[in-house]
Amino acid sequence: MVVGVQENSGAGVRLRGRAIAVGVAVLAAVVLWLIAVPVIGQELAVTYPEREPMTVGFGPVVVFAAGSSLAGWGLLALLELVTRARARIVWTVIAAIVLVLSFSPLLQIEAAGSTKATLALLHLVVGVPLIFGFWRTR
Repeated sequence: MVVGVQENSGAGVRLRGRAIAVGVAVLAAVVLWLIAVPVIGQELAVTYPEREPMTVGFGPVVVFAAGSSLAGWGLLALLELVTRARARIVWTVIAAIVLVLSFSPLLQIEAAGSTKATLALLHLVVGVPLIFGFWRTR
């Protein structure tokens, strides 16, 4: 019996890698928001057609970054149960499509160009670490 040897494969490594990807995605969104809004002084004000103007605040950035990250993780886990060998490929295709489609509201809102650019960057700093981070986990 070997004592003190930690199993460094399988579910533990996968869990840690995916948790790190989620953490990086959420942290990147928070850092970008903190740089754009309090440091630079940008107001992330947007107006949807026929709606009141709104400002994208810290809370929604954290909630949407964490929520979408965890939803992506959940989908990947479900695909691993259903499709096994092809789960990461299927998930990556779905994630890439969702990331591209996530930019469509930016075409519908009225906002300053810098606001739209910052919002687009927020989508990228959440989506890209998840796609690459989850892809690396097996």
